[in-house]
Amino acid sequence: MEILKASNLKKTYGKGSVEVHALDNVSLSVNKGEFLAIVGTSGSGKSTLLNMLGGLDKPDEGEVIIDGNNLQNMKDEEITIFRRRKIGFIFQAFNLVPVLNVYDNITLPIELDGKKTDKKYIDELITILGLKEKVKSLPTQLSGGQQQRVAIARALASKPAIILADEPTGNLDSKTGLDVLGLLKTTCNKYNQTLIMITHNDEIAQTADRIVRIEDGRISMN
Repeated sequence: MEILKASNLKKTYGKGSVEVHALDNVSLSVNKGEFLAIVGTSGSGKSTLLNMLGGLDKPDEGEVIIDGNNLQNMKDEEITIFRRRKIGFIFQAFNLVPVLNVYDNITLPIELDGKKTDKKYIDELITILGLKEKVKSLPTQLSGGQQQRVAIARALASKPAIILADEPTGNLDSKTGLDVLGLLKTTCNKYNQTLIMITHNDEIAQTADRIVRIEDGRISMN
């Protein structure tokens, strides 16, 4: 079952001699529960594509449909609410709030949405990700791997349909990176969530269900 469809996405930055076609007529379809890796060199357009899929940026042309909702038909405020409820983001920089402990960092998106926290679900996430002993710790008291696990738990906290991960293991050593990725796959499988991850690491990409390569703003293999 298709959960995401991107059609004929185009995005250009600059003009004249400095014009860059970040995305050049990109189309992509992703099924519910699928783990898709998007790989490409630096400047290939993979981060731009991820930003379009998550509604963080708008294409010059084309459309993105998530779970039957066309992002191009939404106003900025509607997209913000939709993102908070339907999409979980994991970035290379952990982006944790330094003055909040682990538990409060995880539940922050739910609090911002004014919803009631499903404590049983959050506790289950915390246990799966090995953070039970760290719930009252501040981010500065955690290792890089632990901080990324908190970022994963935060992305999953609102039970989103899609997880978008931008080089989620980029700041971790290879062993910790693979461990964190394994936990992310475990949680996505358990809750039947779709995972779209961009990476330049072929070893990481090979763990995905499917790999898409992007070069010079175009998908070269789908």
